[in-house]
Amino acid sequence: MRLLRRLAAWIDALNDRIGTALRWLVLVMVLTGAASAVARYFSRDFGLSLNLTPATEAQWYLFSIVFLLGSAYGLRHGVHVRVDVLYERLHARTRAWIDLVGTVLLLIPFSVLMLWVSFPAVLNSWQIRETSPDPGGLARYPIKALILVCFGLLILQACSQVVKQVDVIRGGADSPGHPPAEPEPHV
Repeated sequence: MRLLRRLAAWIDALNDRIGTALRWLVLVMVLTGAASAVARYFSRDFGLSLNLTPATEAQWYLFSIVFLLGSAYGLRHGVHVRVDVLYERLHARTRAWIDLVGTVLLLIPFSVLMLWVSFPAVLNSWQIRETSPDPGGLARYPIKALILVCFGLLILQACSQVVKQVDVIRGGADSPGHPPAEPEPHV
């Protein structure tokens, strides 16, 4: 179990580093959108016709990166959507059982299915070096590859969550002498 805990800690640290980097991408995304809006506004005043397709698509791609790579980070910190009318009132072990069953029966199979279904489309996109059909558009194949990375990270984080949930169920996280489980922030 000690090896699994170390592996879970490594996965958590990986997704935390990715989450930290994504914070900066959000800033870049906002600045890209603002710069596009300002350029569009002032180009009309000067009678210029600017092709803002690359900037617009870059903003979409940045949002996609944040969304796709941030999903495992969100799972790690418990900020994903959860209907917790009763959940918060339950004992830690009961919550761990609910999370364990949901992770093993829903999250992991869904993520594996998404990898299986997405792989042919991503492979095709790389083989043809897919680009945007819009004039000046960006390459699409790199962003499509992040779909696979997203679900790979989700599977890794799900495995980390399973280790932590089993630890709670076995009494490791809540028993005396052990540090309390991290509080889960809720949005």
